[in-house]
This record gives sequence, structure tokens and C-alpha cells, in this order.
Amino acid sequence: MTNNENNTPTEQVSLEIPEWRLGIVPLKSTEAIGKKVDDYLVAWRKERVAAGLASPQHGYSRESFIIRAETPRFGSGEGKGAIKESVRGNDLYLLVDVCNYSIRYRINQFENVMSPDDHFQDLKRVIGAIGSKAHRINVIMPYLYEGRLQTRTGRESLDAAHMLQELTALGVENVITFEAHDPRVQNAVPLAGFESMSPAYQFIKAILRKAPDLVIDDDHLMVVSPDKNGMRRAIYMANVLGVNMGMFYKVLDYTRTVNGSHPITDHAFLGTDVAGKDIIIVDDMISSGSTVLETARMLTKRGAGRIFICATFGMFTTGLDNLDEAYKEGCFTNLITTNLVYQRPELFSREYYISCDMSKYLALIIDTMNHDGSLSMLLDPVDRIHKVLDRHRRGEKI
Repeated sequence: MTNNENNTPTEQVSLEIPEWRLGIVPLKSTEAIGKKVDDYLVAWRKERVAAGLASPQHGYSRESFIIRAETPRFGSGEGKGAIKESVRGNDLYLLVDVCNYSIRYRINQFENVMSPDDHFQDLKRVIGAIGSKAHRINVIMPYLYEGRLQTRTGRESLDAAHMLQELTALGVENVITFEAHDPRVQNAVPLAGFESMSPAYQFIKAILRKAPDLVIDDDHLMVVSPDKNGMRRAIYMANVLGVNMGMFYKVLDYTRTVNGSHPITDHAFLGTDVAGKDIIIVDDMISSGSTVLETARMLTKRGAGRIFICATFGMFTTGLDNLDEAYKEGCFTNLITTNLVYQRPELFSREYYISCDMSKYLALIIDTMNHDGSLSMLLDPVDRIHKVLDRHRRGEKI
């Protein structure tokens, strides 16, 4: 088998038939990406069977692996979870996007937007409907529910830790997330499976496709973190690309609290000169966009060249006007986010926007886990990144 957009490398998984039947349960918040994931899995397994590499027994190859789940609401706003077919003995993968605000339901005469709390409750309802019938329950939650608050600074709740404990108590064996704000949250459930994945490989491919003339060396490229919290991912990307990195350090006024956080009084840049260099700003999420745009403006003032902003989760909680204005000012070249969370439709009309489709990656994760294979290659994609970089240096199309 070849490794193209429709196939998975045979070495990625063991082709022995899994003991347990695969089932994907995309909640309403992930119906679109869940369908793409299912399409990949169906195509891969049909090709394996046709090539004689696998047997169709035990439902290994099917027309769809999706198991339909419903989470209807009553007029009072209360809800319930329901599974519409048997899941006895299945290896189940539940997909949920707790940030999908496009879904609405009615409470009495009012329409309510689904919040992260609502999505998490619906996830628990579906797990409750499954009961103990499944062989294994795995949750793929790209944006970790309440993951932004990872440490206490006062009398505060640690909801992400409580959430993981709730899921394991309900029988969930593995939780797959992306760019956990602080991966140490897994210490709340030390005996459960917890993996925080990264889209670094997909970001690099997207940038090289958009900018095939990009020169990857210390003299022409730098990776920048907008704050100290993003140091880990910036260091990883810079090391893999073999370039220098920089970081903006926020000087905070700890004597005041405004809207739940300490106001920023100044920024300091730690790193080499950025003048004339292309810049990759990498962050885990864009909420309002103020942080990355301020970073881009400061880099522009320092004489930086093209600026590519990469963020796993694009929330854009205050709309796109500030991004549009910054782009008109020439503060950045492209903005890249993934489809791991809901993407507002107007994003795709912006010439600066690039969407990173993560459905194939999710399908690889599910396929590998269902075969009880190792996720090592997917957790650390350094080899795949280097292969892409070699192709780029040879002038091949990415």
C-alpha cells in the first residue's frame, strides 16, 4: 500500500484482525469531522481486504463504523442520551467538541446556545446510555474541557481534573486531546490512558504548501511563542525545523485584576534579531486574538518578514474584525487553525485563512488504537516532518 491521502501506511498498524469490533460515536458537535474520519477508515479497511492483507471477518470492513447517538432535550431543558444500535463488545471512540457554539436547544420559550458544560453533560449521558456493554470506551476531546485553568491561584476549582476523574469513574479507559494547556492534568487520573497530541506536522505542511519559497535556516526563519506558556510547543517546532526561537514575555500588573486576569503593562522579547526573517507564531489557541495580533504587530515593528500564525484552536470569541484590520495593516501573512473545533463559516471567505484538516490524523489514531498498536509515531511526528522538509529542499511539491 502507498502512503497517500487515501491510504494509511501498512506499518502504522498491525494487520491482525482486532479482537473487538470498531465503533465511532460522533456526538452532534462533531458530526462533520466524524464523517470524514469514518470515510478514511472505511476506505483503508476495504483496500486492505481487497489486497488480501486483512480479512473482513468480525466486521473489520464495513460501509460505516459510525454508531448513531442522540442527545435530545425536553422543553424544560433537561436532556437524555440514547444509543441507536447495539454496542455490546465494541471498541468505541466517542468524539466531542465542547467548543461548538453553533448548536442550540430550547428551554421553555427561549433558545439556548450549547456551552462547554452542556456538551460535557451530553458526553456523560451517551456514556451512561452505553453502560457496561462496550468492551472499551475511548473519548476523543480535541479541546480539553476546562483545560485553561490548570493550577490554582486562590480558592478556585480545578474542573479539568474533576472532569477526567468523572470520565474514568464512568468507565472511560483512554482520553485523547490536543495541545493540553498543561499535560500534567493527567496526574488526576494516573492509571488511565491520556494523550495530548500536536498538529505540528500538519502546520508545517500547510505553511510549505502556501509558501513553497520558504527558506528554512537560522538566517531566514524563526519560531516565536507569544508568551511563556507556549514555550514548550515553540521549542519543539524550532528544534525540528532546525531554526532559532524567540519568546515575548508579558510584564503583568499583579496589583490589579481586570476581567479575571492581571493587566499587561509591557512586553519584552527574548531572542535574536528578527529583522528580515520569516516568522512562525505558534500557540495552542486563539480566543479573542489580541495576544497573537499584538505579537505580530511587535514583530512587524522589529522588521520581520512574512508572519504565519498557527493555532490549534481558533475560537475568535470577539469576531473577525480585529483579524481583518490587522491583515490590512500587513501585520501577518496567513492564519492557520484546525477543524478540531467548530469553524465559523465566514472564516473561509478570508484570503489569509488556511484550514488544517485533522480528520486523517484522527482516523490514524483510532485505527492504530483499535489494532492495539503504538501511538509513538503519531505522538512524535519528527520523522514525518523531516521527510516533508527533505522534499521541500529538493523542490518537490508538498
